[in-house]
This record gives sequence, C-alpha cells and structure tokens, in this order.
Amino acid sequence: MKQNIYDNKTFFEKYSKMNRSVKGLEGAGEWKTLEKMLPDFRGKRVLDIGCGFGWHCQYAINHAAVSVIGIDISEKMLAVAKKKTSKKIQYISQPIEDVIFPQSSFDVVISSLAFHYLKSFGDIAKNVFTWLVSSGEFVFSVEHPIFTSYGTQDWYRDLSGNILHFPVDNYFHEGKREVNFLGEKVLKYHKTLTTYLNALIQSGFEITGVVEPQPSETMLKTVKGMKDELRRPMMLIVSARKK
Repeated sequence: MKQNIYDNKTFFEKYSKMNRSVKGLEGAGEWKTLEKMLPDFRGKRVLDIGCGFGWHCQYAINHAAVSVIGIDISEKMLAVAKKKTSKKIQYISQPIEDVIFPQSSFDVVISSLAFHYLKSFGDIAKNVFTWLVSSGEFVFSVEHPIFTSYGTQDWYRDLSGNILHFPVDNYFHEGKREVNFLGEKVLKYHKTLTTYLNALIQSGFEITGVVEPQPSETMLKTVKGMKDELRRPMMLIVSARKK
C-alpha cells in the first residue's frame, strides 16, 4: 500500500489551513522562483505529478496549455481540485509509482514537493523521460537534501526555545525518514543531491537549471521567523530537458 497521509482526516484538515493551501500558489514561499523556471505552456500537453489541490494545473491552463493531466494518490485533495479548478483539467487518482502513459504523451512534466515521498527518484526520471517528447521540459521541486538528511526537519533549540542551528547528519545514508509534520508522523525518503542530478543525467536529460530558493525581500520583512530560512535551504528546484 503506497503512503497516503493526505487522506488522513486530521492531517488533511491541518494541511488545508496552511498558507499554500488557502492562498494557492501565492501562498507558497518558493512559487516565484519556480514560476521563473517553468517553460512556455502555450499549446503544450502538460502532466503534473503529485498535483495536490491542482494549483499548478490551473496555472498551466491559464497560460494556454492545450491539455493538462494531474495525478495524485489523495482522493481528498483531488476532490478539492475538481471543485476549485478548470473542468478542462483531467485528474487521475493513482500512486505516482504506478502511473503508466504512452511514449511521447507530454510536452511538459512538472511536479511540486512530491518526490521526497517516493523511495526511488531514478524510476520516476526514467518514466518521465519516456513520457516526454524530444526536447520536452521537466521541472520539479523537492525538499532539499540538507533539509531531509537528519530526519527531524526541525531546528536544534536551547532550553528557552531559541534556535541554535539546523542539524545535518547521515547525509549519505539515503532512505526512510520519519518526520513530524503538522503534528503527525509522516514517512519521507532522503536522497542526496547526487542522486537527484545523476538520475536525470543517466536517464538522458540535460539539466538546464538548479536553484535553492530563498525567501523574497517581502517575505523577510512580513513573515515572522523567515530570516532564519536564510540559514539553511529547505527546497531544491531543478529543470531539465529531454535530449
């Protein structure tokens, strides 16, 4: 059985109250960086892997994509997506690892913060390479390997609760990490930067961009605690092209 924490009632209710859930793309701190790395969607067939509430699918439709498919394991998230986004979008409820599409089905494949829930990134990279047309674009974000390495995904603090530093340990030991996310135990998979990038190269992709997004000046001034996000990377965004 593939992990499906987002259909857990308690977890889903908590996640639905997050900024990125309420405000959509504008509520996601990394969005402006990711947006700059996205290709032109005009006339393109687009696949969103781990589409969640469908915000990126809607963005593609708004930017003249000819067709958009979003896949996600969570029935609860897809139910919201179907209510809040365009009827032109096709949603498929299926684990990412089990999805099958014919060769050259898409011009663009995107994914936001999904691949750290999967054991193998290499398998996904190979599949995406097959699903894309020649020169097709693949853009995705994941939790940064520095952020996932130790497992707790929380700061070390003193007895008064003040931040001391962020723990990085067992970096080269890839695999399961049980983390506390929104007060619930969630299973994630740590992978090194080498694994992400080499999987793309070995699958046949040309890497066109690698960015570790930082908070914007506006967020630094208006969001409490955001300055601490300059002390360690939380996310990694990569763009690649099928040769």
